Amino acid sequence: MRILVVHEHYRQTGGEDEVFSCETRLLRDRGHTVECLVADNRSIDVTPFSSVGLALGTVWSRSSYRAMRALLRKTRPDLVHFHNTFPLLSPAVYYAAKTDGCPVVQTLHNYRILCPAATLFRDGRPCEDCLGRTPWPAVRHACYRQSRAATAVVAAMLSLHRLARTWTDKVDIYVALTDFALEVLARGGLPREKMVVKANFIDLDPGVGAHTGGYALFVGRLSEEKGIQTLLRAWSLLQARLPLKIVGDGPLAGMTDGRRDGRGKVEWLGLQTPATVLALMKDAHVLVFPSVWYEGFPRVIVEAYATGLPVLAANVGSMSTLVSNGHAGLHFAPGDPSDLAEKATWAFEHPDEILKMGQSARRRFEAQLSPDRGYEALMAVYALAIDRVRRGRA
Repeated sequence: MRILVVHEHYRQTGGEDEVFSCETRLLRDRGHTVECLVADNRSIDVTPFSSVGLALGTVWSRSSYRAMRALLRKTRPDLVHFHNTFPLLSPAVYYAAKTDGCPVVQTLHNYRILCPAATLFRDGRPCEDCLGRTPWPAVRHACYRQSRAATAVVAAMLSLHRLARTWTDKVDIYVALTDFALEVLARGGLPREKMVVKANFIDLDPGVGAHTGGYALFVGRLSEEKGIQTLLRAWSLLQARLPLKIVGDGPLAGMTDGRRDGRGKVEWLGLQTPATVLALMKDAHVLVFPSVWYEGFPRVIVEAYATGLPVLAANVGSMSTLVSNGHAGLHFAPGDPSDLAEKATWAFEHPDEILKMGQSARRRFEAQLSPDRGYEALMAVYALAIDRVRRGRA
């Protein structure tokens, strides 16, 4: 196949960027011709929508439309796969693809299509105030970058394209990452008949680790929705009895900087390379995942499962099913440091049970999340989109 993949990179590399790179590599490795249209948010001034042109371009970017049309004429793809188009590329690129009737797939890595903040998260808890309606409550609460003006730009983009039926008519297949996400997106107004579930995967199998390091591991963005406060409070309750290594960076990095005590029980490692993260996973006892928002399908969970590492996960949203309680890990109440501390203590006091959970996690990776399974799922999505367009022309 000839596939055009479209993505806009974030300022700080995250899971969506990694999925874009992973799927692109895998497609090329399997013999497909892959072209990419890529933008980068790091090219934007630090002030969101610092000019009228940038704000208007978020709703409709003429330059992106032209670039997309030129690339389509040059490459003649069988299908276009979108990951992220916000804010530089804009929904104009969907229209460019559909001018020639090209099948369009959009992976929904977050909830931006319904929520200006993309997280359905506000004031420390999940928020559905904008679900199924115009997103103007988000403007009142300044949900995007804590700015009413910037939030209004995003809300206008979402509202105008809902009225124009962009989300309904210009995408053939939406990819939700979990059943939970699909249900939320359907309640928000996306056409259920155009949505399928396809989990994230990784394109290389790192192999199972020995898990003899005797520490818990956190890997992720250091931000409120990722539950970093819950994590640190839980380890304070543990009074440095259990070692914890923290990998990542973000707006709450100041909470972790200097947390290493004299016995080294809490250690912030900052950002690390993917190879180092996998090495840490192979040595860790458990992965701690305290996120308090509606996560998509975090690659860190896939990587943990691949190495045979069980997960202590907050029981919220998709995590309720991604981490099967008592099988691939343990649940704790979201935002509850006492419950997390209790589950962490149990995990370190029951190494045999944790070993079995790690083996269960590895089996799930092999059955559902491996490169082969991921490729099969991706091809099934593409076939569905192509068939939908062909039947529409018939």
